[in-house]
Amino acid sequence: MSGTEAPRARRVAVVGAGLAGCLLATLLGRRGVEVTVYERRPDPRIAGAERGRSINLAISARGLAALEEVGLREQALERALPMHGRMVHPRAGGRHAAPDFQPYSADGRRAINSISRAELNAALLDAAESTPGVTLRFSRRVTGVAGGRLMIDGVPGDAADVVLAGDGAYSAVRGSLDGIEAGQDFLEHGYKELTVPPRDGEFALDPDALHIWPRGDSMMIALPNLDRSFTCTLFWPRDDFAALDTPGKVRAHFARHYPDVAGLMPALTDDFEHNPVGSLVTVRCRPWVREVDGTLVALLGDAAHAIVPFFGQGANCAFEDCIEIDRCLTETGGRWDLALALYQDRRKPNTDAIAEMALDNFVEMRDRVSSPVYKVAHAAQHALERGLAGRYVSRYELVSFTTVPYARIPARVRKQNLILAAVAGALTLIAGSAAALLGRALCRRSRRSR
Repeated sequence: MSGTEAPRARRVAVVGAGLAGCLLATLLGRRGVEVTVYERRPDPRIAGAERGRSINLAISARGLAALEEVGLREQALERALPMHGRMVHPRAGGRHAAPDFQPYSADGRRAINSISRAELNAALLDAAESTPGVTLRFSRRVTGVAGGRLMIDGVPGDAADVVLAGDGAYSAVRGSLDGIEAGQDFLEHGYKELTVPPRDGEFALDPDALHIWPRGDSMMIALPNLDRSFTCTLFWPRDDFAALDTPGKVRAHFARHYPDVAGLMPALTDDFEHNPVGSLVTVRCRPWVREVDGTLVALLGDAAHAIVPFFGQGANCAFEDCIEIDRCLTETGGRWDLALALYQDRRKPNTDAIAEMALDNFVEMRDRVSSPVYKVAHAAQHALERGLAGRYVSRYELVSFTTVPYARIPARVRKQNLILAAVAGALTLIAGSAAALLGRALCRRSRRSR
């Protein structure tokens, strides 16, 4: 599939009917590409979501821009709850330890949006299914590509010219490809989901915030749902989960470490016992694109670059992959070989950058946000953003409220900080010189008065 007259793909397969796979299929269908989506699970709109595996999505500017492309932005926002900041619950807990609200944006008006992963996936499935040229096939487990065909549970199946693998962090397609250098870096922490149900028909916590209980080496977060419940997620060292092996130990631990919310969880011990402990992994691999027996295979989303969820960018980042593939097809006149090579070159630096920022944000969320020094710095940062509108923008706002490429953000933040340091140094020097001149003037006046 190379050379100046490379044929257009006639049979395109998308592996994985998750968020990215469905969005990409819809984009391809709208440009007249015949595409078949293969999903190992039964249709989740019928079978339902897996217990304890939701981790509510925080959709922000990048994800909304992508959803806009397929007409789902407003529908998503109608089913989302805006969170204008973090509500940090202090270690002391108890009724008299008030949580601290930290707005996400300098003007307090911008928000990230809490939305059910299952609901958004269902909306994207509906969009893909209703797009001419898109076919959904459930309970089809793709295990690789060989001889120009998809391997379904290890057996040759449908033929494909292009395979776009969005089958997750533990991608079977990626694992089947030769020549892929892939690394999986696991945190020592795992995650487990709990629930805070409505209290007297209303939210038990403030729904306008992402709640955080930072505890140094661990934390719990809670995001609001439309049914007025909260989905809580524990991010703990795995040994801590194993240590709480009786209902009594669970209740005692939460009463000690999360006293302001423990009484709001009537199903605490049941959720803790039955909801699984998930893994937190960062996937880095290269290349993302391979040719296998004449079939082009490309990775996207978590299959190419899984990141930890601490910047709320997993889905947003995967959606950007889909938009980039669509854009590259336009720029190359539908030449899949050129388009996918261009997609990889453009996206790889960006996904590497957000992977590092997400890991750093884990430390910030579980530890720094409760520090008095952090609070002062956070307030000063917002003051700078208000005073230098458009010229100084925090890392958080650049990631969450703009579509500036991730790879450009660290350098921009460093440049901003260097300029501020230089200005601060100059002002200190000027102030020091002024003080010295004033001191000498006062001395001369004092001598004359004698």
